[in-house]
Order: sequence, then structure tokens, then C-alpha cells
Amino acid sequence: MSIQEKSGPVISSRYSTIEDGSEELEPILGSDSNDTQVKVQTGSGWFGSAFLVVNAALGAGLLNFPIAYHQAGGVVSAVLVQSFFLVFVIMALMILGYCSDIKKCNTYQDVVNSVCGPKAQLACAVSVMLYCFGTCITFLIIIGDQWELFFLQVAKTLYCDSSPIYMSRAFIIAVSSIVFILPLCFPRRIDFLKYASVVGVFGIMYVVCLVTLKYFLPHDPPGSVTTSPKSWIDVFLVVPDICFAYQCHVSVIPIYSCMAKRNLKEFSKTVSLAMVICILTYTGTAALGYLQFGDNITNDILLSFKPDAAVMVAVVLIAVKTYTTYPILCFCGKAAFECIWSMCWRMSPEEALVKEKIRHIALTLFWFSATLMLSIFIPNIGVVIQILGAFAAVFIFIFPGMCLLKTMQNKIESGEEQPKKVHFLKAFSIVFLIVGTFIFGLTFSQAIMKDIEGAKPDSSKFTCNN
Repeated sequence: MSIQEKSGPVISSRYSTIEDGSEELEPILGSDSNDTQVKVQTGSGWFGSAFLVVNAALGAGLLNFPIAYHQAGGVVSAVLVQSFFLVFVIMALMILGYCSDIKKCNTYQDVVNSVCGPKAQLACAVSVMLYCFGTCITFLIIIGDQWELFFLQVAKTLYCDSSPIYMSRAFIIAVSSIVFILPLCFPRRIDFLKYASVVGVFGIMYVVCLVTLKYFLPHDPPGSVTTSPKSWIDVFLVVPDICFAYQCHVSVIPIYSCMAKRNLKEFSKTVSLAMVICILTYTGTAALGYLQFGDNITNDILLSFKPDAAVMVAVVLIAVKTYTTYPILCFCGKAAFECIWSMCWRMSPEEALVKEKIRHIALTLFWFSATLMLSIFIPNIGVVIQILGAFAAVFIFIFPGMCLLKTMQNKIESGEEQPKKVHFLKAFSIVFLIVGTFIFGLTFSQAIMKDIEGAKPDSSKFTCNN
């Protein structure tokens, strides 16, 4: 029975993983005295897998969604744009599932490599690394926002009058992250974080319920509510947020590989249920949150509310989710870096293991320090999400379109007569790539121009002066 050594962090799949980071590539049906004892994993059902996808999709994007509706010209225009792009989001998930079945791939990068080759895999790994790096910055910014709101509620006099160093934004982000996040970034396995995801999903659902109840309860009159975009191009301002919010494509292939019944029929059930939950959650929170505050809405929806006890619970829950989610993105980003490092130096798996432990520790410290420093100087999550949304478009449009195009082209070039469906899917993949390229170019340009104009720090409207 063969054991294949892995040079980088191992993402759990339907195959059992042993303690030293290697992975058993054959199902264990029996063993003798020379076999490594590994427990067989039966995999998850489509219903349980749906909630794994939901947990991967729901996150920081929820806090930024209401202001995206304002920027896009109001609820109606934002919902229409969201509905249009959701067709591509869901189709991309199905394309990745279909392409992953060709060689039974277990990660996003593996799918790209198996269909498009190592050069495309390298580009994919770079994109994953940059995306994870930016998302980690977003998480730390959110931590600063939540602590600021917390201090204004529980210790306003001390926070406003004395401004002690231990309550400053930079100090609290740095110290709390070092205590709660950094230790979780060093382990080579992150299986223990799966239990924290339950708390994370609960925290997000609590925010949804909070926004909904606050809207129907008596509240202050909202600011000016936009009903139409100022120009047609403004409707695209919501696209980065849509891409960032619904981007679960990097995680969905490992989830699919863990399903007990790995087939597109079961996978379609998983995707359908997960997307219904995400759509209701994001749309409800964004629409009701924006209609409640109008143009007074902040980049972080929680900063728009009066910080009462119910809001403080939401602040704590979001902070807890953020502390436990950062290590997952750090893990994925470092795994992508390991892939890039090995490919650039053309290292074999055996060579990659040399000084791997030292490289892992150094990379973890550099990753954490760099994201921490940038989070202190970047004023709000809207600045980062605009750029991350552009990169998320790459995972939703570009790479799935490339995989589908290459797969259909290989079938056409096989010499066998192909049904019309194959030619249709080839044309559809070209449309996918055109739309993805346009969206990436437009949203990235908008984000850069917005950042050049300057962004103001985003803080609660209930400040020391109120």
C-alpha cells in the first residue's frame, strides 16, 4: 500500500490523513502488521455539505453588503445586478464540480492543473495567495471595528476622555490577534477549527436576525434612500461585493471531494440549498439594513446601530468568528505559497521537505506581521473588499471558464463526433471568459480609482462626540 509524501500543508479530503502530513491514497479495507492504521472516512451527505459551503461563503461580505446597495443605486438595481451574476456564480460551481470529476481532483488548484496545465496552476496559486492575504487583512480590520464599538458602549468615558493606549485601535488589533490568532496559524492541521465554524455560522445568523428585527422595530428615520443609480456604470459598484460575498469556489472542491456520494446530482443539491440560504441571508440583510439607514449607512453595518446590548452580542460573535476564520485563510494562502515556491524552484516533494519546518514558521510570522501592519493603516473594509471582489471574479469567472473551454475543446479534438451540447458549452465558456475579464478589469479599475481619491476611516456614528 503506497504512501505519497506531501511537501505542503494537506487540506483534508475524502482520503484519510495521517499525522505526519502524508496522505493515504487507497481506501483501507484491511491491514497487517506492516500497514499504517488509518481510519476510513465515509464522507458527508449532500445536506451536511451544503452547510459547509454556506460556512465558506457567509462571512465578512455580509457586513459590507448594505452599503454596496447604496453605491449601486438602491435596492432594485442592486438586486437585479445580483440576480444576473448569481447565474454565473452557480454555473461556475457546477463547472468546477464537472471538471474535478475528470481526474477526481480534491483542490481548486488541482482542477486547474488537470485541465489547463501547470502554468495555469501557477497563476491560480498566485491568485489564491493574494486573495487570502487580502481577506486576512479584512478580518483584522473587522476586529478593530468591533472593539471600537465595544469600548464606546461599555467604557465610553474612559475611552473618550483618557484614551489609554490599551484601548487604541492599533494596540487592540495587535495584542488580541497575537493572543487569539497567531497560535492557531502554526499547526499543520486545522481539523480542530471545524467545531468553531458552528459558532461562526451562528454569529452570522444572529446578525441577520438582528438587522431584520431592528428594521421592523421603531427606529430613527433613515437618511436619503437612493432609488436609481446616478449613472449606468454605478450598478457595477455592487459587483465586487457580490463576488466577494459568494466566493466559495476555492473551498467547494475539497468539500465536494469529501461527499460520500461524489456525483453531480448530489452536488447540485448541495449547491442549490447553499445558494438559497446565502441569497436569502445576503439580500435580506442588505435590503433591510440599507432601507433602515439610507445614506447614513457605514461600510460595516454593525457600526450603524446604536450600540445596545443586542448589538454588543453581535459584535462579540462577529469577533469570535473572525478570530477563528483568519487561520483558515492563512492556511490556504500559505499552501498556495508552498505550491508557488516548489514550482518556481522546480523542487521535488523530497527536496521541498528540506528545511520545510523552518520555512513554515518563517512564512507564518511574515504573513501574520504583514497583514497586521496593513490592517492598522487601511481605514475600512470597503477599501479591501473592492479589490478582493475583483480577484474573487477570477475564481468565479476566469478559471472555471478556462477549464470548461479546455475540456470541451479536448472533446472536439478527439476526432469523435460530439453532440451539439459540447459545442454549446464551448461557446458558453467563451462568454464566461469575456464576462469575467470585463468584470475583473472594471471592478479592479474602480477600486484603484476609489483608493486614489482617498478613503476615510469608517467608524460608528455614535462616537465620543455623541
